[in-house]
Amino acid sequence: MQEYKTVEKEASDFFIEKKSKFIGYAKPVKTQEEAVEFISEIKSKHWDATHNVYAYVLRENNIQRYSDDGEPNGTAGVPVLDVMLKESLVDVCVVATRYFGGTLLGAGGLVRAYSHTSKIALEAAGIITMAQCSVMSAEVDYSFYDRLNILLSDFSAVILDTSFSDKVCVEFSVKENTVDLLNAKLIDVSNGKYALKFLRSEFSKTI
Repeated sequence: MQEYKTVEKEASDFFIEKKSKFIGYAKPVKTQEEAVEFISEIKSKHWDATHNVYAYVLRENNIQRYSDDGEPNGTAGVPVLDVMLKESLVDVCVVATRYFGGTLLGAGGLVRAYSHTSKIALEAAGIITMAQCSVMSAEVDYSFYDRLNILLSDFSAVILDTSFSDKVCVEFSVKENTVDLLNAKLIDVSNGKYALKFLRSEFSKTI
């Protein structure tokens, strides 16, 4: 998999539906252990809630899990999971906490409420695209620094670090399949003075 979508950070949001309070939590996770730990953490935090519904999707072995946690079958965990799948998200866990407000929502109402809880949690956590990237560095003279920044921007590179000494050294990540073209362009515009240095490969957030 050269590219995938996930969430950037742990976050939460809530809304009220017919006096029932729904709180959505989302977090990036890599393993089942991390997902289970997050679910346990939210359940402990909201031990007095009526329901703590969850769903998670992992890239590892294409794992998908969900729980209705006492809600009618198919009205809670599946809607939470469906929102994630429709967004093509992986390595993410969502917990939807409900405090019952005394008014029954019906099956359709529950599906809509849990879908919305998942959606606002994921939006709060920030959906991002991760791609197989090469982390590179370029060391240039101060006079070429602005030109390098423009070039990196043209290739949607993400700046990771910049150090200033007798020269400027910029460390950045860029999609793996664009490295050769970027390096050729740098060599061309600098008349052969500068070239990129490869540091490592990793999945990184892309612009």
